[in-house]
Amino acid sequence: MKKLLIYINAIGSIISLQAQEIIPIDTNNWEIRGSYLFENYKGKDAIYLKAGSMTLKDTKFLNGTIEYDIFLKETPAFPGVYFRVDGQNAEQFYVRPHQSGNPDANQAAPRINGISPWQLYFGPRYSFPYKYQYDDWTHVKIVVNNDKAQVYLDYSEKPNLSWNLFHEPVEGDVVLSGGGASAMHIAEVRIDKDSYELMDFEPIEREPIEGVISEWEISDMFEEEALVDPNKLKPIIEGRKWGRKIQVEEGVAANISRQQQLFGEEPGNTVFAKIIINSNRDQVKLFDFGYSDRVVAILNGQAIYRGNNRWRSRDYRYLGTIGLFDSIYLNLKKGDNTLLMAVSEDFGGWLITGRFADSKGLKVR
Repeated sequence: MKKLLIYINAIGSIISLQAQEIIPIDTNNWEIRGSYLFENYKGKDAIYLKAGSMTLKDTKFLNGTIEYDIFLKETPAFPGVYFRVDGQNAEQFYVRPHQSGNPDANQAAPRINGISPWQLYFGPRYSFPYKYQYDDWTHVKIVVNNDKAQVYLDYSEKPNLSWNLFHEPVEGDVVLSGGGASAMHIAEVRIDKDSYELMDFEPIEREPIEGVISEWEISDMFEEEALVDPNKLKPIIEGRKWGRKIQVEEGVAANISRQQQLFGEEPGNTVFAKIIINSNRDQVKLFDFGYSDRVVAILNGQAIYRGNNRWRSRDYRYLGTIGLFDSIYLNLKKGDNTLLMAVSEDFGGWLITGRFADSKGLKVR
């Protein structure tokens, strides 16, 4: 009986899907960037899209269902969909076909000022293990309802992932990507703005880091090259503009891209993230911290640490995700001490975090 019900539900889903209108993949309906080829592939009218994207014309999306088929290849790629695209901000879901069966086989993430900070939004709250097929089409269905979303793969009866969205609900564009340099076929795109009912919405909770610093002040941007000579930091520090603040997210790390746009009009790929540490006496304290992608730590004007946490900086599978993976001993004087973390970014998340496991005798602001 259970198998019969599953079969009936699957047939019902397919019938409902067929009743929705397929949006033709052509230049009348889509603005296409990159190399592409229209062709009938494996029984479907499809686009073979390489190193590019396709934006649906004359349509804004807020709530509803987005569905499409993609023919995956077992190669490093990140094909997916952006929705509610508003300038440099969007919501996103994509698959990692080369990570089939692994915990990070896919990813839900925002786009914030042009950066997708998956190095912050990682783990079972935003990804799920899934075995992909490479000899048939993979069906992707995303249901969006205000500040929530769910994804179903291959006509799953229940959602594979439920997550809280990252931006305020604002209607925007729908953009499909073909996987970067590794071209893939996309077919049968459907959008139903009247279908946004969520099922068993139970997002996985994430445990916050106890005692993590809640707020950092960040400077304007400058070029990372300015940090090469540690004896010439004073004019770099004194020449900065301040006033922007970032708060820790999910009790894990603060996202610099909330306040700075890496690929915008302002030059540079580096900012100072600053805290003031007031110590009740001269003492040495261990400071645990994390960053992405690279950092130079400067205490009271003196460089004391340089590190690289970039994707693949340590081995070919190193992700560069954020956490309290590094520590330094801070030689604090009595009174106020200024800790600057010069954080440089390439992609994947412009991030900073830290804490004192033993904060006795300290006040941080």
